[in-house]
Amino acid sequence: MNGKHITKLGFERKAIGLALAAATAREGAGVERGEILDELRAVQKNPAAYLAGGVYAELAAELGAQNALNDSRQGVALRPAPLPYGVWGADLIEPGARAQMDVAMRLPVTRAGALMPDAHVGYGLPIGGVLATDNAVIPYGVGVDIGCSMRLSVFPVRPDALKVEEARRLLLRHTRFGAGVAFEKREREDHAVLHEATWDSQPLLGHLRDKAAAQIGSSGSGNHFAEFGTLTLSSADLGLEAGTYLALLSHSGSRGFGAQVAGHFTGLAERLHPNLDPAAKKLAWLSLDAEEGQAYWQAMNLAGRYALANHELIHARLARALGVNVLASVHNSHNLAWKQQVGGQQLIVHRKGATPAARGQLGLIPGSMADPGFVVRGRGHADALASASHGAGRQLGRKAAANTLVKKEVTAYLKQRGVTLIGGGIDEAPQAYKRIGDVLERQNDLVDVVAQFMPRVVRMDSGSQDI
Repeated sequence: MNGKHITKLGFERKAIGLALAAATAREGAGVERGEILDELRAVQKNPAAYLAGGVYAELAAELGAQNALNDSRQGVALRPAPLPYGVWGADLIEPGARAQMDVAMRLPVTRAGALMPDAHVGYGLPIGGVLATDNAVIPYGVGVDIGCSMRLSVFPVRPDALKVEEARRLLLRHTRFGAGVAFEKREREDHAVLHEATWDSQPLLGHLRDKAAAQIGSSGSGNHFAEFGTLTLSSADLGLEAGTYLALLSHSGSRGFGAQVAGHFTGLAERLHPNLDPAAKKLAWLSLDAEEGQAYWQAMNLAGRYALANHELIHARLARALGVNVLASVHNSHNLAWKQQVGGQQLIVHRKGATPAARGQLGLIPGSMADPGFVVRGRGHADALASASHGAGRQLGRKAAANTLVKKEVTAYLKQRGVTLIGGGIDEAPQAYKRIGDVLERQNDLVDVVAQFMPRVVRMDSGSQDI
């Protein structure tokens, strides 16, 4: 008996070695080759019957795992109805987002889910969707901007000590915004994340490292921002006394690097599920038992660390420019997947536009360019998978906002609230978003408010129609 006989039976990869080892053992016991081949065919046909023990048990386990993986790659039928899931702020959520969440809850790998009050339509999983899956990761369940995150730094400066013109000058000099924006080599900053061995673990990551190095410490377009404002603590917390402080709040992600990782692995997941129901096409998953799933998991987490590094450099530059040290800081990612215990089982919890809110965990929920944001502490609500909203959430899509909002009215809104804007398109106007007070009210069982941040000088990328 040799490997050629095993291969002719159709065994693949690791199973070939296991089948050969079992066949050799059977030959040693005096069993004829023809009988051994019949036994191997029987194990192929019904691996479950041989799992209890014996010479074929290990082979049967490997075949069972391969069959499960092949089933997932070919796509299996969606559940006939969605699993039940919690919804916070149902009156604030558009039907399209509910429909997308319903499809996600029909996936065969889904085990639990929740929908936050800032939810609106996205690609695949809705923005504001939280989805727990069994040993599978969904690239579009994480999102295109992998690791998109928030950071707040509190400075030992009175809010009124930084004048508007100086704040404008600092933001213009020390922040960069826009799709494709990068630093010249002489301007680039270094960070430990750029020296991780992870970049050498996959050709894709190695190819993208130079792009990541050129863009580190910058921000993208859309709703990314950096803003000076007033942080109000009504009681001692964050290691600070109650009072008002100058603070910097930023929203940024993993730039072009993360977007290309997302595109690559989303395409791969879709190709591995050619028969997946068209309604769930953008929810194609990667098994964490497979090489593809492990590769995405590794790349996703690197993008998450890279996104946080962008914030660190932005905040460090501005703190140096102010000539001060940071008194306190808070940060969190809201486009990522985590391994998390849910109902006594380890699941993969995707938060696509949702803030981690485990009991005692600090997080940041911004409003809009002219509305307050909040530092919150999670309450660890089990039905919400220990999550909360990641912001106010859009009530108008970008095209709808650009077509319906009046520049004069938006400008008046900013002036009334004492906000100075640098850049910013009308599609990011405050009126394009839900009222942050309404969103917080719908999730007071998910988080407690620790402090309020009010924007004063805001920088964003310029939109197609500036305010």
